[in-house]
Amino acid sequence: MVAWWSAAFPGFGHYLMGQYIRATMLTLSEVIFNTLAHINEALVYSLSGRFAEAIEILEPRWTYGYLLVYMICIWDAYRSALHNNQLVQLAELENSRIRPFFIGRSEIQYLERKSPVKAAVFSFAFPGMGHFYNHRIGLACYAIFWWWVYLTLSHLHEACYLLFYGQIQASTQMLHPHWLLFMPSVMGGAVYHSFATALEHNQLFCVEQRQYFADRYGGSSIRIFPDPR
Repeated sequence: MVAWWSAAFPGFGHYLMGQYIRATMLTLSEVIFNTLAHINEALVYSLSGRFAEAIEILEPRWTYGYLLVYMICIWDAYRSALHNNQLVQLAELENSRIRPFFIGRSEIQYLERKSPVKAAVFSFAFPGMGHFYNHRIGLACYAIFWWWVYLTLSHLHEACYLLFYGQIQASTQMLHPHWLLFMPSVMGGAVYHSFATALEHNQLFCVEQRQYFADRYGGSSIRIFPDPR
């Protein structure tokens, strides 16, 4: 799954693993290299059967660099996911303690039960809102900023407005295909990441509660939680 999301949009797989700095650099490189190489425009021409125009619009210097970064990103995400799974197994064997809350200078973070459906719906309404719900503040602001960029440069809102009034041709001509093609991957990635993060929060919440009650009432004969063995 991590490799698949890295293929959909380089950096998304690293976001799933919590590697935010690496993921942010990769998402920025995707936008920059894609724009300089005209990858999205070439895709539109190719899907329309206009292969000569697709070849002509591509910038070879940036295209080769884009392909290298793209493939290495997928490989690195897959490799990191395998390593993270090993670390998770070690943490489970050691019963590593989970902090239920953190009070920082600018933010108070705490574990609580989340609704994965709400997180997904919020991200579908506007990418970044689901991350706010999951307390991923930095990622939420980053996602909201870029979604506004995509909306503005693709002219999607204006096109939808004209389409609502039946001006189909004017609506289609207004759209900018390069920026529009980024949006399905960004929307899908935001929805999936919010949903998956909410599920992970719930798992961490249950583990933390189990650890707390085991430490506080470990000597009691009453069993609140069943023995996992």
